[in-house]
Amino acid sequence: MALSRRDLLRTAAAVPLSTLAMPAVLRSARAETPILVGSLHDQSGPIAASGTPMVESLKLGIEEVNAAGGLLGRPLQLVHYDTQSNIQMYSQYAQQLAVRDKVAVVHGGITSASREAIRPTFNRFRVLYFYNVLYEGGVCDRNTFCTGTTPAQTVEKLVPYAMGKDKKKVYIIAADYNYGQITAKWMQKYVKDQGGETVSVDFFPLDVTNFGPTISKIQAAKPDLLLSALVGGNHTAFYRQWTSAGMKGQIPIASTTFGLVNEPSTLNAAESDGVLGAYGYFEELTTPASTAYVAKLKKQSPSIPYISELAAATYEGFYLWVEGVKKAKSIDRMAVTEALETGLSFDGPTGKVTIDHATHHVTRNAYLAAVKDRKWTVRETFPDAKPQDTAAVCNLIKNPRDNKQYEISI
Repeated sequence: MALSRRDLLRTAAAVPLSTLAMPAVLRSARAETPILVGSLHDQSGPIAASGTPMVESLKLGIEEVNAAGGLLGRPLQLVHYDTQSNIQMYSQYAQQLAVRDKVAVVHGGITSASREAIRPTFNRFRVLYFYNVLYEGGVCDRNTFCTGTTPAQTVEKLVPYAMGKDKKKVYIIAADYNYGQITAKWMQKYVKDQGGETVSVDFFPLDVTNFGPTISKIQAAKPDLLLSALVGGNHTAFYRQWTSAGMKGQIPIASTTFGLVNEPSTLNAAESDGVLGAYGYFEELTTPASTAYVAKLKKQSPSIPYISELAAATYEGFYLWVEGVKKAKSIDRMAVTEALETGLSFDGPTGKVTIDHATHHVTRNAYLAAVKDRKWTVRETFPDAKPQDTAAVCNLIKNPRDNKQYEISI
């Protein structure tokens, strides 16, 4: 059979990681049909810095399970596609995973736009889907499990802390798609709840790199605090230009996204010191589970510059699915779903993570930290934070056929 150039490229995208996911210890088990685990993550383009550690975390989890004898007596095999920070690639590869590869589960998507591009495909072809990324909340879909944090788990903690007692005028800048737009609304709510005023909200497409005019607007508005939900490698330019304009140290910055493309590693200390963030995980956590996970992942992938919530939630999302398969004693989509809905937990690098039946989100710890000398210093821990925002609009116990994303009334 002749292969087209596109077929060869597709095969090259999937095979190397699949091969790596099958250790020598399981050579005797090759006769067993592998359970295929799908992965859709950006490893090139503006979102690559976030996607690569997520894929490496998935590889680590699969190799650990295989080293322990596999799942249901079968080895796991990763089928990964680099979605190249391109929504069309997400749509194309989602269909391939579901129809051609026939994977048992898919972990993938980084931006909310990519998630919404592929979620209908997995519903249509009945493939279980895990979205392991912090996001704006509101997804209510029995076929989807969301393991990252939502605004009620992090932004609700970050904004009051950053405002303190005296920062009443707040300026917001955010990425111009649903994550940035909805997160900006949550920011405005929490600013108002603290008795503050949002003086302006500015949105930017992901390819914008020149923030000079915006910095001039912020200087003219003279806010007490700047809140940022900028996304991706291009938007990192803002922090350099902010420092070059002499604004660093004059107006503090708190962000819901700073660090997700390794900003503390790529910026110098003068550009990043003092920035506040709140996530479900920081690599600097010193719990035994966290330090063990970091050591294993960096041994496997020494080039990873930083391990954020995205990578840790991917690792935990994978293991939650594993626990679901073990409990169901099957990879059948509905059997695993019902097993997960019993409230399964996994003790991972971020702490204990527990599936909430009603929302298909997770209860997990949240952490608030500040950058110092290119490292995060954790200042506060919020144990067992619940996805209360999504719980306000989503109840899959009462409405199991629901499968949309709600824009939560704020």
